[in-house]
Amino acid sequence: MLKKYQYIFFLVFFLTISLAAQKKSRKQLEQDRTRIKKEITMVNKLLFDAKKSEKNALEDLKDLNQKIIVREKYISTINLEVQSLSNEIVIYEKDIQQLDKKLITLKEDYAAMIYKSYKSKSQQNSTLFLFSSKSFYQAYKRVKYMKQYASFRKKQGEEVHLLTNNFLKLKDSLLFQKQLKDTLLSSEEEQKIKIEEEKIDQQKLISEIINQEKKYKRELRKKEQEQKKISERIDKIIKDAIAKSNAIKGAKKSKGFLLTPEAKALAVRFEQNKGKLPWPVESGLITRRFGKQPHPVYSGNYINSTGIHIATKKGSNAEAIFNGEVLAIQTQSEGKKSVLIRHGNYISIYNNLESVYVSDGEKVKTGQPLGKIFTDRITGKTKLIFVLSKNTTRLNPTSWILRN
Repeated sequence: MLKKYQYIFFLVFFLTISLAAQKKSRKQLEQDRTRIKKEITMVNKLLFDAKKSEKNALEDLKDLNQKIIVREKYISTINLEVQSLSNEIVIYEKDIQQLDKKLITLKEDYAAMIYKSYKSKSQQNSTLFLFSSKSFYQAYKRVKYMKQYASFRKKQGEEVHLLTNNFLKLKDSLLFQKQLKDTLLSSEEEQKIKIEEEKIDQQKLISEIINQEKKYKRELRKKEQEQKKISERIDKIIKDAIAKSNAIKGAKKSKGFLLTPEAKALAVRFEQNKGKLPWPVESGLITRRFGKQPHPVYSGNYINSTGIHIATKKGSNAEAIFNGEVLAIQTQSEGKKSVLIRHGNYISIYNNLESVYVSDGEKVKTGQPLGKIFTDRITGKTKLIFVLSKNTTRLNPTSWILRN
């Protein structure tokens, strides 16, 4: 009988471990949901609360698309979490049912044992039972038996108490899981309604863009040409710097920077921090990813992004992502500036600055403010264009900076 109760105890133990493992997985989903919810707040704050002096359907559509994508990510995460909760609820219900049956059996056995013990005591006093022994050895065996019986009764009582507590805890947990699931489903429904409303606005903006296609395509080409010129100027600065580092007499020619031992050590430390480098702004939202991407409106057209675009709050500064030295400061159209920081053979580039706080050749530290980010008077947005290179090869900055 004791083995039977040991089995029940281990069932509860392994059940607890199993549920803990599942919660760990759902905890990650919960963290994702919290992070995406913050992203929705940032989208609204940085893209929709900005005061615009002029309406631009193309820009508005880009922002709206981003908001819809983030909401859909949020719904997807909720679905995964609800699915995980549903699985947990099924497990809870099955285990509560099993535990309830075991508890009923255990209580019945315990009650029968108490009754039998009471009957035995009324019929024969334990002292008489002991003194009626025919030999000392029999008396010793009877004392041992009575101690074991008392210990077993105590053990059974504790087992009943333990299983009762676990049963109640499981029922409370089940109720909590069901309430959480209902809350998530309600939140999901709210997001779906908002997406439907936003998709109506999306169609209106698309119609407006189609009606003024020439105007918006002209603006798009102008922006692309401007970005191309900036990129070409930056490439020239880097190539000239590489050529200068290779101009040392007797040095072996290389396509990349010829590094001093100090610069080599800096580059190694930079590489070791891949995926852990801080953001180039205190807080922000990526509004354009790195690489070739399809245009959100014009099918067949692509945007080739040499870096990432980060929307941030007005008055924000660009900050150095690692120790280094100012390679160059360049002034672009409309007086906007770019700062290039060299980290060995890595270069971090901070475009679209209104003003600059550093000078050529200056040593900078991680997190040091480099300049104030430009705020567009038409769109009302503050945006940093952040580019990362190894020698002349562009890198995807999101692979290097911390996940926000």
